[in-house]
Amino acid sequence: MTDFIASLPKAELHIHIEGSLEPEMMFALAQRNGVSLPYDSVEAIRAAYSFANLQDFLDLYYQGMSVLRTEQDFHDLTLAYLTRVAADGVKHVEIFFDPQAHTARGVAFETVLDGIHSALQEGERRFGVTSKLILCFLRHLPAEDALATLEQAMDHRDRIVGVGLDSSENGYPPELFTEVFAKARAAGFRAVAHAGEEGPPAYVRGALEALQVDRIDHGNRALEDENLVAELAERRMPLTVCPLSNLRLCGVTDMKQHPLKTMLDKGLFVTVNSDDPSYFGGYVNDNYRAVQQALGLSDAVLAEIARNSFAASFLDDEAKAARIAEVDAYVNGG
Repeated sequence: MTDFIASLPKAELHIHIEGSLEPEMMFALAQRNGVSLPYDSVEAIRAAYSFANLQDFLDLYYQGMSVLRTEQDFHDLTLAYLTRVAADGVKHVEIFFDPQAHTARGVAFETVLDGIHSALQEGERRFGVTSKLILCFLRHLPAEDALATLEQAMDHRDRIVGVGLDSSENGYPPELFTEVFAKARAAGFRAVAHAGEEGPPAYVRGALEALQVDRIDHGNRALEDENLVAELAERRMPLTVCPLSNLRLCGVTDMKQHPLKTMLDKGLFVTVNSDDPSYFGGYVNDNYRAVQQALGLSDAVLAEIARNSFAASFLDDEAKAARIAEVDAYVNGG
């Protein structure tokens, strides 16, 4: 099974680029930029990667990204991720980035965007990995701040395909961001949002109705509302599920209890992704392997999840069909 997963063509649709910051790079960038960290070694940083919940993780996540200062830093971070996932059979990525977390500490929007974008271009040249970039608004900050960030993005619609919503979920329902998402959609951006990770099923419905999203990121707690499940299935609404993230953040206490199999059985349109791989102990193939081993997923089911990852992407129809054909050829030994 591991060999089947290793080269299975797949897309990753739920990856926060700041969450791919490995302890080694964090330590190296801190030294390069003269940033003081409360850790004296790579091992000390890695030991800190232990969380009781989403907020514990986010506290360390924002602290860690303080080492990212220059265009080169964002380039190096992004290229390191692409190098890693290209070896996992990943053919297409749709990457989240959090500009507010950088502009708030004096790093220019363009510095972040230029560094990430140049690495995405290099990754396609070197590895053949295509990409789209999604700007995420931090939901713990006021909607007015998100609107200001959207204005900064307006001149970069050629490089940013969509907007998303991430960070602390509980207490920050999607409806707070109805206006900014409406403006983003009117400007031609696609829309996604984290919902149902820690927040209730109502947040999933809010993302569907108030934000009119094209994809739901996570969506686990939608299973608590059968009417919502039926609607998600009928609409073929993609869910970008992140199994190891759910385990590390205690959304599930045992991978054998992960809801992915139930989602599949209920006809939901699911994909498997890594979320913040350096913090959660696994890149996309590690997530595929974790659910395969815990839930007993067959090669056929794993291949269907891989097909879903391309079908749910923001690639055009021709590119989707070509990538899905690669999955079929791989399954058939071609």
